[in-house]
Amino acid sequence: MAEPPVINASPLIFLSRGGLLDLLQLLSDEVFVPSAVALEIQQRGAEDPTVIALQQTKWLTVVEAPPTPEIIQSWDLGKGESSVLTWAYIHSDTEAIVDDLAARRCAAVLGIPVRGTLGLILTAKQRGKISAARPILENLRSLGMYLSDRVINQALKMVDE
Repeated sequence: MAEPPVINASPLIFLSRGGLLDLLQLLSDEVFVPSAVALEIQQRGAEDPTVIALQQTKWLTVVEAPPTPEIIQSWDLGKGESSVLTWAYIHSDTEAIVDDLAARRCAAVLGIPVRGTLGLILTAKQRGKISAARPILENLRSLGMYLSDRVINQALKMVDE
């Protein structure tokens, strides 16, 4: 059985802002948040919806990532991305949920299964959890998530929208 996925700050922020945090439960009943990611989120302030979500969502579990291996350190990623990839690298049956392109490339090189916020939305559409992906993607873009028209259109073709 697969380990619970481990998530970085960006997907958590966009999913909580968009009221979509529950979509993570399509992947697992529990989602791990490395303490470096939790700290990054907590610095946003007590009123931030992601801070509140992290405190109030029982299935988001803060974990201590082991020391970052040299192979991940060499990518010069942020603390959050490094801790997410470290957790998934050490726990080989774990999917990393990250949006950062460099972190996704590192994951690919290391053979770490990876999915981003966009991929989660497409999974939700494929599994019938949402009826349409386009409005959700447009909303996420309005909340500050960078998604080009080309990327959105390519993604929507994958789910017949």
